[in-house]
Amino acid sequence: MNGLFKQKVWCVIPVYNNGTTVESVALKCRQQLDHVLVVDDGSTDIDIAGLFADTGIEVLHHETNRGKGAALLSALSYVREKGAQWMICIDADGQHHPEDIPAFLPLMEQSPSSIIIGARNFSTANVPGGSRFGRQFSNFWIKLECGVRISDSQSGFRAYPVDYLTRMKFRGDRYDFEVEVLTKAVWYGLSLQEVPVQVTYAPKGERISHFHQWKDNARLTHRHGMLISRRLLPWPHKKLVRPEHDFRELLRHPLRFLIRLLKESAAPTELGLSAGVGILLGTLPLIGAHTVSILYVTTRLSLNRTLALVIQNVCTPPFVPVACITLGYFMRHGSSPMLVDLSKTALHEYLFDWLLGSLVLAPVLAVFAGVLVFRLAVMLQKKEAGTAA
Repeated sequence: MNGLFKQKVWCVIPVYNNGTTVESVALKCRQQLDHVLVVDDGSTDIDIAGLFADTGIEVLHHETNRGKGAALLSALSYVREKGAQWMICIDADGQHHPEDIPAFLPLMEQSPSSIIIGARNFSTANVPGGSRFGRQFSNFWIKLECGVRISDSQSGFRAYPVDYLTRMKFRGDRYDFEVEVLTKAVWYGLSLQEVPVQVTYAPKGERISHFHQWKDNARLTHRHGMLISRRLLPWPHKKLVRPEHDFRELLRHPLRFLIRLLKESAAPTELGLSAGVGILLGTLPLIGAHTVSILYVTTRLSLNRTLALVIQNVCTPPFVPVACITLGYFMRHGSSPMLVDLSKTALHEYLFDWLLGSLVLAPVLAVFAGVLVFRLAVMLQKKEAGTAA
């Protein structure tokens, strides 16, 4: 590990009334990294500043309890002024093992535009049932909000890239911040990566938790609702990192862009289903609403939105709409129309025929496209794997 890189890494420990454990956690972190910052978020059980006097560990103090998110954002501003490139955040309650910090460092050095999450091993003793459920529930919402599947979206053991995080905007300042930062990071173009870490939970009677079942769950529900609502809006997000699939490439080299999509790490089944959804909705007469409909359905089903949006262009006029109208007209009248006029003034005359024909043709085209994309993805990914080997 590059020593100069390590000097740019700060360990941040937000603490609120965890006086019995924070000293041990911070001192162990100090053994791993030279720079350790404890953020006292209004603790009343112990003098945090006095606890770390003459230890080389720095302390920030909030006069009142402002929430974990606020503590992390205060730390972010502080370490940025100190020239930090990364901050590794770890909880003060002793559940995380500071000895796992070195496992983060290689990924941090290799992936400067990623958030690295310490995925906790829940096969240990005393894991609260609420933590198991909460993790799965949060993972589900994160997948819908940003399309990325991770195994532990509620872990507080994380590494954040300081410069990128400073340029992002957040609304949450308590536990909801840790949900918001993951979703918005992906929106801003960053990636999420995970590293396995150990976890230790104290027995139920000895456990100290400041998570308020009703207030904090209400905040999390509200935050997920706001993120989902924003996700479904049609305008794009600001990008701090150029996306892997740049739509400028689509305009210049559409076939090359499509091949890149099929070669990506997504499973061929997912790619096939995404193509099927794009063709199915693109064939229906959802005038002016195709993009929104595809984004909504693919988000809800956690499919590949980019592929579905790209492939729906196959259904643009005139060919597919004319085929649907002709089929619908034939089903109603037993003959084909002499000429299909797709001008705005005449289009309303064919809407029912278009709808009727599309209800038959859309599923057929969707299945055909899905199977074709699935087989192409399997072929290209096998070829790519063979080349890499």
